[in-house]
Amino acid sequence: MGLEYAGGIGRWQDPAIGRNGSSPEDGVSENGSSDGVEKVLIIGSGPAGWTAAIYAARASLDPVVYVGVPKQDPGPVLPGGQLMLTTEVENYPGFPEGVQGPEMMMKFEEQAKRFGTRVIGEDITECDFSTDGSPHTLRTSGGQTVRAHAVIISTGATANWLGLENEMRLAQTGGGVSACAVCDGALPAFRDQHVAVVGGGDTAMEEATYLTKFASKVSVIHRRDELRASKVMQERFLSKPNAEVLWNKTVVDVHGEEKISGVRLKDTVTGEEADLGVKGLFVAIGHTPATKFIRDTGLEFDDAGYLELKTRSSATNIQGVFGAGDVSDAQYRQAVTAAGMGCQAALDAEHYLGAKGLA
Repeated sequence: MGLEYAGGIGRWQDPAIGRNGSSPEDGVSENGSSDGVEKVLIIGSGPAGWTAAIYAARASLDPVVYVGVPKQDPGPVLPGGQLMLTTEVENYPGFPEGVQGPEMMMKFEEQAKRFGTRVIGEDITECDFSTDGSPHTLRTSGGQTVRAHAVIISTGATANWLGLENEMRLAQTGGGVSACAVCDGALPAFRDQHVAVVGGGDTAMEEATYLTKFASKVSVIHRRDELRASKVMQERFLSKPNAEVLWNKTVVDVHGEEKISGVRLKDTVTGEEADLGVKGLFVAIGHTPATKFIRDTGLEFDDAGYLELKTRSSATNIQGVFGAGDVSDAQYRQAVTAAGMGCQAALDAEHYLGAKGLA
């Protein structure tokens, strides 16, 4: 049996005794429902999940959030999402002086719990979604079976990393390694500095072009002799006076103790290695949506593996199952858009439950 997340960093407790004194094995949900079925169960605890919880709790839907457990895949995956790996957040409304990513997620959690949201520190590992409107059945990493009328999936997407030890260390400590130029590129640490971007697709070109506004020089590091990005995106970047592409190169190490000082490059043709001094490294080799645990459940996905939403709502192809945040957004991937999608999902779930006479 796993530990129950009691809120805040590092706070865990034994779930054998529920908050109302009942055991999970009693068949009575902690929200007091005699049939043991949750009204709203939220999977994931980033901006989308917490916002959904806030709205659902204020609508008296007694939501429960399964925040997940820390893991490596291959980089760190933490309850709270990618913002737990972000230092300064300057583009989220309401924080004029900026805010640390983990601090912001703790505030989201505190606000959700203020309205009665229950928080469980386990993963949802299996889902058996019904197609006839009956409750959905889910299983947790602690071996429990949970049933819910409405499920909101907000597990996010993880950045793809190179997997280098120093890369991950500096990414986790705010040392100048990032997977989001739009999030971090305008920070003072990167202004008027030489920075590098790893990648060759449209995302890499978009991030590199954005960085040319702030950095003195932007070097795109690509392992081949041609870019995968569209011609338009390539031209947009290469037209900048402070842009360059380093062809046939891979990053084999990242230098620096507290802050990045450079990268070690290996030529994919000759095998020769050389150092490049940079003050920032942006890894732009894609994202992977956290959908492995729902791949064979009947839900529909797009070609990139993101949860597919049929309309502007959060509804999936299965009634009573909703998507929110980066798990269903391959385009924007911002905290503020994820939060907005969490709001949508909670409102859609409320309407769905209302139509069934459950709200």
